[in-house]
Amino acid sequence: MNYQWYPGHMTKAKRMMQENISLIDLVIELVDARAPLSSRNPDIDELGKHKSRLILLNKSDLADPGLNQRWMSFFKEKGFYVLEVNAKTGQGLKAIQGMVREACKEKIERDRKRGIKNRPVRAIVVGIPNVGKSTFINSFAGKACTKTGNKPGVTKGKQWIRLNKELELLDTPGILWPKFESEEVGRKLAMIGSMNDEILQMTELAEALVTYLLSHYRRALLDRYQIEEDGQSYTAQEVMEAVCENRKCYKKGQEPDYEKAAALVIDDFRSGRIGQITLEEPV
Repeated sequence: MNYQWYPGHMTKAKRMMQENISLIDLVIELVDARAPLSSRNPDIDELGKHKSRLILLNKSDLADPGLNQRWMSFFKEKGFYVLEVNAKTGQGLKAIQGMVREACKEKIERDRKRGIKNRPVRAIVVGIPNVGKSTFINSFAGKACTKTGNKPGVTKGKQWIRLNKELELLDTPGILWPKFESEEVGRKLAMIGSMNDEILQMTELAEALVTYLLSHYRRALLDRYQIEEDGQSYTAQEVMEAVCENRKCYKKGQEPDYEKAAALVIDDFRSGRIGQITLEEPV
């Protein structure tokens, strides 16, 4: 399967970000904690060079806690400010204001020396589709000031949000990049829901996910679907057959409904019902 999704509005969104970057003091980049590297748009590094940078590991509650810590260390070593957050519950958001001050202390000091008082830090909020930018802004601001949705592509244009006298945010649409560097990156983005599911072959995607889980989170996978742990070396196909049987995914005539089982497995993964899972490790 060819994992690519780059609708026309993303080109327009990227151009808008380039036009506004001169107004910006800080780039706040949300990444999905389940795939922190794959969910980083490489264009953002080019866009945000010479700017202060803050990475938020969002959806950290769905990811492997041990790997969250390793990814935090990874990004800190690269020179980023970084926080582990859960935009839905607000976990970790209280620490952001202080970290913004720390990341932009040179700018704040320059303003003070020039006699400029109370000019807020201007931050652009960026990230790929469905990474939780709008949910983050609404939670951080404490009110519903942007549209949110559980599908990619809800935010279509830019909007400035004045949070307080210290900070203004520019919300932007989620953008991918025209060509992924590897099929594996595209596959992970499909798994976490950053592409339109309608263009994907879900049975193939579910088998790829199950193959990974058998290798890295075998116990959690087998427990979720009541599959006997008898030392057997299961294949992804065998697991999908067991899911069909244990979850009663059948077509007429008791034929296994692999599409229904695939949708169930993908949804269970995305919602954290299989467990706290991360799809990649820092190297």
